[in-house]
Amino acid sequence: TNVAHCPSSNLKLGSGLARIAEMLARKIPVSLGADGAACNNRLDPFTEMRTAALLQKLAHGPEVLPAVRVLRMATIDGARAMGLDQQIGSIEMGKRADVIVVNLDRIHSSPARDVVSTLVYSAQPCDVRTVAIDGRVVMRAGELTTLNELSVIQDANREANLLVERAGI
Repeated sequence: TNVAHCPSSNLKLGSGLARIAEMLARKIPVSLGADGAACNNRLDPFTEMRTAALLQKLAHGPEVLPAVRVLRMATIDGARAMGLDQQIGSIEMGKRADVIVVNLDRIHSSPARDVVSTLVYSAQPCDVRTVAIDGRVVMRAGELTTLNELSVIQDANREANLLVERAGI
């Protein structure tokens, strides 16, 4: 059993404030999610981390849900929720090499004195420079290496327009 906390979706849908601090105090496993593009528009893990932390601090005070706990919710706790914590979710010998390299040398994340806090509160998707999935580099220098991003966007827009047309909207 695991709670997938989707803070941006909760905000957009007006679903209320999840009682994450209480769940964690009761040892209920909580990971972060995004629900889907229709419910939060961005599918951005950095926004989900930041929003999760800030909402709990608003409700329960500044000491609740420290950045390191939020990062765990986004990584190893998410892997554990899917039953994949022996394969992914942390950097350990024998696990898949699923790794991102984030450039924290940006004006919006400076000074980056605490790496974990900077990742949770300041990092943005555009800061991701390299992505490796199971050791295979799929993004290098901020550019996807396995597909043509513009082509995917154009295809998605075309298909969305066709769906709207067929639905008569």
